[in-house]
Amino acid sequence: MSDPALDLALDLTGAEVLLPDGLAQVTLGVRDGVLTAPGQGRAIDLSGFRILPGIVDLHGDGFERHLAPRRGAMKNLGDGLMSVDAELAANGITTAVLAQFWSWEGGMRSPEFALRFLTALDAAEGLLTDMRVQLRFESHLLSDYAAFEAAVDAHGVPYVVFNDHLPHTALEKGKKPPRLTGQALKSGRSPEAHLALLKELHGARAAVPEAVSGLAARLAAKGVRLGSHDDDTAETRAFWRARGLSISEFPETRAAAEAAQAAGDPVVMGAPNVVRGGSHSGNVTASELVAEGLVDALASDYHYPAPKQAVLRMVEEGVCDLATGWALISARPAEVLGLSDRGTLEAGKRADLIVMAPDGRIGATLVGGRVSHMAGDVAARFMAA
Repeated sequence: MSDPALDLALDLTGAEVLLPDGLAQVTLGVRDGVLTAPGQGRAIDLSGFRILPGIVDLHGDGFERHLAPRRGAMKNLGDGLMSVDAELAANGITTAVLAQFWSWEGGMRSPEFALRFLTALDAAEGLLTDMRVQLRFESHLLSDYAAFEAAVDAHGVPYVVFNDHLPHTALEKGKKPPRLTGQALKSGRSPEAHLALLKELHGARAAVPEAVSGLAARLAAKGVRLGSHDDDTAETRAFWRARGLSISEFPETRAAAEAAQAAGDPVVMGAPNVVRGGSHSGNVTASELVAEGLVDALASDYHYPAPKQAVLRMVEEGVCDLATGWALISARPAEVLGLSDRGTLEAGKRADLIVMAPDGRIGATLVGGRVSHMAGDVAARFMAA
């Protein structure tokens, strides 16, 4: 039985359309979920609006607030995912990589919650956004390597990033790590038990490089994309690259970003960094790296409105033009993920697009030709047609 949502044939007329080389006044055809030549469908007058490629978000954990708005409120993850879907759509995100931890930190970052999350996403029905998973694995969890790999296999996880969030400096000096009590409470451990675990993981660090190399090689052989998170030096980037982790997420310094770029490793930066005008933790400023050609993609990180906001801010400040900036949240992240069917508004590509008002508000989001969000004057025009 055909899907009525994909039987619609539309000609989107009158709008400025963002093509790979810039804005143009052209008509876009949409039929059977893909972009087509115009002249086959119902005309929708979108004069005064812009049509842009749907946002491809490479890394976002803003979904956490929907799955657990309060500690312990994690009863029905499926309902939470429906709420995530709505927020993504309202912010123009058509492909979303949900970044889920597998960590010693506990709570929503625990292996147990990661498995619940993966199971809920597998079972979810009616989601309109193309939601994908990135698992963020703590590299020092040596006893979890087999279980983690099994979870990647069982749930078809396409993207794995390695983290190391251990407070090595404090542990090396024999000092109490910062925020120990709060972390312990979140993990369900006593502060004493939590500190003992941190010391144990820190003490096993000599075995981590070989373990990472083995796991990364096995995952890569299965087609899993691999990256590292928070590279702080060129040497750190080289360490991960040598183990097959080619994507550099949120490098903390210009040196790390330059090392990644020189080696051809994609660099992903956080869009909130651009929106804020700098990193909240004192790391390198993302817009400066964009201006220097050192960024391949901007991701929502913890705030789904940020990708669109970041591009509009950079255009306003003269950091880049709209085509260059928007490619950082559409075409180029699609390339990093190997998704050649989206990211640009060209015939034959998926009809993943947004309709945006002059003030930046998103009036409509279409994912594979389906309406995932529509409001205001844009909705009125569709209804009138």
